Amino acid sequence: MTTSDVPPDGSAVDPALPARIAAAILAASREGPPLVSCSVIAAPAGHPAQPGDKMLVFQDGETLGALAGAALHDAVRHAALAAIPRHAVETAFFTPAGEGLTGRRAVAEAAEVVEVLMEVVEPAATLLVVGGGHVGRAIGEIGAILGMSVAVLDDREDYANRDRFPFADQVICGDFARELDRFPITANTFVVLVSRGHKVDELGLARVVGRGAAYVGMIGSKRRTRTVLEHLAAAGVDAAALERVFTPIGLDIRAETPEEIALAVLAEITLVRRGGGGRPLSAHGQRLASAL
Repeated sequence: MTTSDVPPDGSAVDPALPARIAAAILAASREGPPLVSCSVIAAPAGHPAQPGDKMLVFQDGETLGALAGAALHDAVRHAALAAIPRHAVETAFFTPAGEGLTGRRAVAEAAEVVEVLMEVVEPAATLLVVGGGHVGRAIGEIGAILGMSVAVLDDREDYANRDRFPFADQVICGDFARELDRFPITANTFVVLVSRGHKVDELGLARVVGRGAAYVGMIGSKRRTRTVLEHLAAAGVDAAALERVFTPIGLDIRAETPEEIALAVLAEITLVRRGGGGRPLSAHGQRLASAL
């Protein structure tokens, strides 16, 4: 038994808690909604919370298990809720009194530190690739490498089949409008429109925009994509939803080949999922980027 089994209010310990925690993690990983597994990985000697202590924080703010010390418990709970939209796996640092420590200097200067590993547990993100051409195939393949659940849609059998997309969880061959209307889109869905022409991309965008996806991106030049957005706005599609479309798509790495384009797109999707500035981390890289 660890101190995480003991609620902050000192109420009775639930002997079935470890099994309940395991069951909740399994359910979240399969079906959602997401939760955050919070595990103490380092703490000062003598602090009530010690390495191995664990609690779960659910999306609605409820907890299962507890970290000893009410202030630490509450601080970790609030930090865990903030981690859910970032789909984060990260180590958070706190003082024994529950004060959050941000930045290396703050952690280094603190007299005592409690380290907590926070892992968002949720089903694999869905990557919906609309268009099974060369770019779509490369995007789907890299998405699968990143652990995403890949679905590919095209209305041509030669471009939507298992031989072409062996790494995909779903390969859908059918009418774009019908299949997109019935495809389940959630806050953990990332949609990439890379079909064979702007008319199909416009049709696809009209079917997915405003449905709550975490990311909707459409390939094309600035002129072409601007025309598509103007058409949809004139047709009455919500302007605020159109403003959230990523187009032209991807980060600017001067991508040319399908594989490079896919890399740029998945880098942008990762930025949206995890956060970040999209700039080189090294000083030299930043100088090069500034010179471009």
